Amino acid sequence: MLTTIEPNILYFGTPVVLISTLNEDGSANLAPMSSAWWLNQSCMLGMSGKSKTVQNIKRERECVLNLPSADLVSQVDRLALTTGASPVPDQKAEMGYRYESDKFGLSGFTQIPSDLVKAPRAGECPVQLEAELVQVHSFEEPSSIAAMEMKIKRIHIDEELLMGEKNYINPERWNPLIMSFCEFFGLGRKLHPSRLAEPFMAKNYEK
Repeated sequence: MLTTIEPNILYFGTPVVLISTLNEDGSANLAPMSSAWWLNQSCMLGMSGKSKTVQNIKRERECVLNLPSADLVSQVDRLALTTGASPVPDQKAEMGYRYESDKFGLSGFTQIPSDLVKAPRAGECPVQLEAELVQVHSFEEPSSIAAMEMKIKRIHIDEELLMGEKNYINPERWNPLIMSFCEFFGLGRKLHPSRLAEPFMAKNYEK
């Protein structure tokens, strides 16, 4: 039986993304989020426009989108309720957030240089996407949410995730960390072969 509700949060979630950006003083910020989707070489990010990460992206116009695997969940969770903004915004302070200047150090992720952007990558993440800001799109009003369109400039992938020597990521080896309604999950086993995958794989192997 279906019923109607007004949930405290309407947030079904997606894979977790650790966004690394540069602060005004050149230090690195690292923040987890999970409202993102990809289409070809573009990615849409949905975040609070008041966050330090959004402020950094708007100023620097670039970032790195690091995708952690499920086994990195404890490191990601160390970043919970921390912010790179000082002073801590009132709304976040009421939720228990605290200021943290060294989020890489706190979480245990290693800073490694990027190729095309100034922000560092998180070395332990098996997927690292260097990206530049294309446009900030308006969202519902009144709202502090920023919908940011990012263009992927360079993709770094753990070789263990690839199928042979081809540019195709093996979905049975990729186990992303997923957040659903503010709780962490991983992927289960593959349920059924997809006919949609066949033409994409065939196209890839023709290259």
